[in-house]
Amino acid sequence: MLSERLLGAFDDQIELEFYSAHAYLSIAAYFEDLNLPGFVNWSKIQFQEEIEHAMKLFDFVHDRGNRMTLHRIGKPPADWASPIDAMQQALAHERKVTAAIHELYEAAVEENDRAAQVLLQWFIEEQVEEEKMVEEIVDHLRIVGGDGTGLIVIDARLGERTPDEDSGG
Repeated sequence: MLSERLLGAFDDQIELEFYSAHAYLSIAAYFEDLNLPGFVNWSKIQFQEEIEHAMKLFDFVHDRGNRMTLHRIGKPPADWASPIDAMQQALAHERKVTAAIHELYEAAVEENDRAAQVLLQWFIEEQVEEEKMVEEIVDHLRIVGGDGTGLIVIDARLGERTPDEDSGG
């Protein structure tokens, strides 16, 4: 069983992962309005990944003999000033998730919970990939600036993403 401290921290992380899913779905809706189907595709895949992350944590909590408590999921932003603004906010959020996972890992170390540490190591590695991927999109958007042709090229590239090309799920 998880300690009370870790159970509460896992509950909080699960809430954050579900919030992340909602945030990416909101970003997808924004890109739908801009008629950028590649960004929509990319954002919907991110949505699915975040659901998978939440469920991986959920299953771990239950596999350890605990029952989690679902929290209210906050309402994500619904509008952004520009595509780069949306992606910069996504990057900031990924960094917040990374920090939360690091804190949860530290709690697992302090509680001497090796099983939680092993699980969270996977999340730590996944977050490196997540941040890198979003940061690359932000960098490319920064490079093209306001050039519509550049935005269309980035959109086309993001439209090629498939769920199974991602290693972590």
